[in-house]
Parts: sequence; structure tokens; C-alpha cells
Amino acid sequence: MAAMTATDTAGQRPGAPDRSEIGAVLHQGDRRQRARRLRLVLIAVLAVCVAASLAIGAAGTSLWAALWDGLRGQEVALADRIVLWQIRLPRTLMGMGVGAALAVSGALMQGLFRNPLADPGIVGVGAGASLGAIAAILLSGLLPAGLAAAMGIYTVPIAAFVGSWINTMLLYRVATRAGRTSVAVMLLAGIALGALTGAVSGVLIYMADDNQLRDLTFWGMGSLAGATWTKVATGLAVIVPALLAAPALARGLNALALGEAAAYHLGIRIQRVKNLAILAVAAATGAAVAMSGGIGFIGIVVPHLLRLASGPDHRELLPNAALLGASLLLLADIISRVIIAPSELPIGIVTAVLGGPFFLWILLRQRGVLDL
Repeated sequence: MAAMTATDTAGQRPGAPDRSEIGAVLHQGDRRQRARRLRLVLIAVLAVCVAASLAIGAAGTSLWAALWDGLRGQEVALADRIVLWQIRLPRTLMGMGVGAALAVSGALMQGLFRNPLADPGIVGVGAGASLGAIAAILLSGLLPAGLAAAMGIYTVPIAAFVGSWINTMLLYRVATRAGRTSVAVMLLAGIALGALTGAVSGVLIYMADDNQLRDLTFWGMGSLAGATWTKVATGLAVIVPALLAAPALARGLNALALGEAAAYHLGIRIQRVKNLAILAVAAATGAAVAMSGGIGFIGIVVPHLLRLASGPDHRELLPNAALLGASLLLLADIISRVIIAPSELPIGIVTAVLGGPFFLWILLRQRGVLDL
């Protein structure tokens, strides 16, 4: 009797790829295509937000009229040049940099902690930056006259950046042992350091006078109104390298989603991924907080929106997060400028109003996973 061709119970030949594996590969490829199409949409959205940010403001300057005059070879009015070049353009660039930094930092932290509720503030970066800024506002009079004159209006941003780095380094010392960093210890240490720096900040605020309290209040609510070319160049010099380094961590973060043991067996240098991710988050978030003050929820909202739209692959998630984060912060800034014009609403209030309900929705969706 002729031997029949050997097949398994599903009718497949021995050694042939499993149909579920083929389906998973096709599904992954479909998600990547969707993410790349989404990136084109996000680029177009960002271009619209940039144009709107340059065109909208209390001054009444028309971007389109200025461009038309320039194209016709006519001289643009001095007032229009000042508003567009010295006020709106640096503000727009700052908004793009801060939004991208916060969104990418959120995506990195969520991938590193394997927790959808993780946020850059979890490692104490925001708390350290706030403490540095508060100390600069309240104690700048104690600086030597020469140093205070040299730092000038950049005293607060510099102090905020230094504070964020100090907190991050303390976190490393607590969470790292024998060259290995425990994610669980890092999480708990970040909460403890945040509480400690918050307590020190409270003591300093208690010592403040009325004018200093007003400055602290507005800085804590976040704003892009203080954008200058020097401040933008200084902040972006830190943010841009951190954003460019983030995609190099995508493969490691994808592997960590399977667990540290699985990532190790896949050849991922786990400790290196952790170190680089924390350094990138500290640099990007510290510089963002130093430039704009406290702006919340961008780091939580943006990665979740993108995961819902195109999946969790960090190779696509990180660049898309930079684009969407920049667009959302520019949109929030536009709202802050027009909602009570000619006055300006702090941008941190706008992001809190938009992001708070979204965060609650995420929390309710994750109740089962978090055992809440």
C-alpha cells in the first residue's frame, strides 16, 4: 500500500511554519504599515499645528500677509517681524521640543517599567527640577553678584535642569547594586525621592514672600510664554540628542515586554538598555521642565493613543510619539492663548483638563491588570 504523505492533525507538512506564527507575522507587518501611514498623517498634523501656532496670537499679526509680502519682494513691517521672529517662532520651537521630549520620555518609561501608567515623573525628574527652580527663585539673592549677573534670566532653567540630574543620580545610587538596576527598587525609590524633594520644596515655599509665591505658582503651572532664542537653543541642545538616541532602544524595549529573562536569552544587554533609557528620560524631561515649567499628562496620553492606533512596537511608537507630543502641546498652547485672550491661561492647566479624564479612563481599563 502506497505510503500517504505525512501530515499533522491540521493538514500541515512536518517542518512547515505553524499557521498561527504566519498569522502573527502578517499581523505584525500590517501594524507596522499602519504605523507608517499614521506617521505621514502625524507629520501633516504637526505642519498644520506649526502654521496655526505662528498665525494665532493676541498681537493680531498675520503670518500669511507677512509671507505674501515677502514673496512679492516687499519689506515686512517691523512689528510683524518682531512678533513672528522673536516671539512666535521660538515659542513654537519650544513647544515642539517640550512636547516631543515629554511624549518620548513617557513611551520609554512605560516600555522600561512594562507598566502603562508609568510616567517620567516616576523617577523623580520632575520633582528634582521643581526643587531646583524653587530654590533658584527664592535663593538667587544669595548667589555671588558676578555669578548671578552671568546667569541672568537663565538662573531658573539651569537650576531646574541641575535639580533633575541630581535626583536621577541619587536614584541610580539607590536602585543599582553590583552593576544591576532593579526596576522595582527604582520605582519605589523614585516615589520616595519625589516625596522628599516635595517636602524640601514645601519648606522653601513656606519661606517665600508674596511676589515669590506668584512666580512659583505660574512656573508650576507651566507656560511657553518665556521662550527666547537662547533658551530654545540651550534646551534643544539637550533634548534633540536624547530624542535621536531613543530609537536605538526600541529593540531592547520590545524584548523587555516579554520579561527580563526572555530578553536576556534574546541577546539583549538589559542593564545597558535600562541605563540608556533612564539617561535619555532624565536629559529630555529635565530640559523640558527647565524650559517650560510643570506640564503634565503628555507622557501618559500620547503613548496610549498611539498604542491604540498602531500597536506597541517601539520602532514605530517612539518616532510617532515625538510627532504627536509636539502637535498636542502646540494645540494646548494655542488654546491657552485664545481661550481668555488677550490674557493667557497657563498651559499646564489646559493639559491637565484634557489629560486628567483620559488618565482616569486608562486607570479604569487597567483595573483588572493592576488588581485595583
